[in-house]
Amino acid sequence: MTAIQKEHVPMLTGLLSVVSLAVVFGAAGGVIPQSAVPTPPERVLETIPHVNAVLSLTAIATIGLGWWWIRRGNVDRHRQAMVLSFALFGTFLVLYLYRLVSLGGPASFPGPAAVEQFVYLPVLAIHILLAVICIPLVYYALLLAATHTVGELARTRHAAVGRIAATLWLVSFALGVVVYAMLYHVY
Repeated sequence: MTAIQKEHVPMLTGLLSVVSLAVVFGAAGGVIPQSAVPTPPERVLETIPHVNAVLSLTAIATIGLGWWWIRRGNVDRHRQAMVLSFALFGTFLVLYLYRLVSLGGPASFPGPAAVEQFVYLPVLAIHILLAVICIPLVYYALLLAATHTVGELARTRHAAVGRIAATLWLVSFALGVVVYAMLYHVY
């Protein structure tokens, strides 16, 4: 990466975060019309939540492995695990947004109103909040890693931001799996 990119990691982080969040909130808010995506077969729409649950569980494993490997000094394996985690997250998000836009909104909770109000919605809200907070943190850590050598990373906030990002990312993914279980298995 060039020196210019190294110097502008915060700006690039902000730009990527704003664009990403605009797409997500645009899809969730119905700004992106259903006609913007090809109409999928019903079976595809029914399969996406289950695929996303597998992607989430796999991401939990790869984030954990990345953390484990860096604590043992294996930078190459750490890098591979974290890049794979980001790719899993990206795949999850594309599938989720595709389904969200195709259906014209999120799935409704099929369980009792009391469970929805006091369990499901708070878990969903925390999951979404952590996911939103994670976006700039993950971008920042990845951009630092992409623009700096391993030796240079020690003089950046990569490790500190990475620890926070990984922790919040793990919790967000785990809560996403809880939301999935409540929507598709418990009720």
